[in-house]
Amino acid sequence: MKQNIAREQLGKFLLIALTGTALTACSAVDRVKNIGEAPPQSAINNPTYQKDYRPVSMPMPEPQVVAKRGNSLWTGAQQGFFKDQRAKTVGDIMTVMIDIDDKGKMENTSDRSRKTSEGAALPNLLGMETQLTQVFPETLNTSSLTSADADSSYKGDGATDRKEKIEMKLAATVTQVLPNGNMVIQGSQEVRVNFENRVLKLAGIVRPQDISTSNTVSYEQIAEARISYGGNGQITDVQQPRYGTQLYDILFPF
Repeated sequence: MKQNIAREQLGKFLLIALTGTALTACSAVDRVKNIGEAPPQSAINNPTYQKDYRPVSMPMPEPQVVAKRGNSLWTGAQQGFFKDQRAKTVGDIMTVMIDIDDKGKMENTSDRSRKTSEGAALPNLLGMETQLTQVFPETLNTSSLTSADADSSYKGDGATDRKEKIEMKLAATVTQVLPNGNMVIQGSQEVRVNFENRVLKLAGIVRPQDISTSNTVSYEQIAEARISYGGNGQITDVQQPRYGTQLYDILFPF
């Protein structure tokens, strides 16, 4: 019975391993083909045509009717007498200033100890205690027939110390204007240095009031901000564990 269970578990493990190998086979073949070649960069495409693009829906106030006065050069929809160069419609571009200097440090210590001891005597049991000497030839002390002793201790130490700093500028495109005037922006930037391709991506919602006269906005003024910075290439490849190691870390239960 135990052999059958062990065979079933081994079969499941081999099936998962073969599945993972098949999924990474195509990627491995592509990487072999690109040996000696610089990593390719993606084409410039309309972000609204991407399969994972979804229009943003947020709670909106009641629409307000803009009153226009006759024989007047001013309306409530205008922001000034001169043309505003800041981004305000779909397709306009603004510059996002990213300056992230994040530091975090945490220490945690746990110490736990427990000791348990129990004893039981059996001096009288309907006279049957006298028969125990026939089973145990040595002198038997019925006042301490059973006893239990348990001792456990635990001590754990943990520490986290991280530092992250990103200082970059990114041009983002307005992909949607919400009913209250806020703008949904999305942008990406790829910089290839030798055989390493660094990718910066950003998405979020910006208020027109937060855009400066130089058509720039700081990253902390972006609502629902999604900022990612990474890359692909030889340096990133060396820093990543091998596929077998990653599969082993996922499947190994201990």
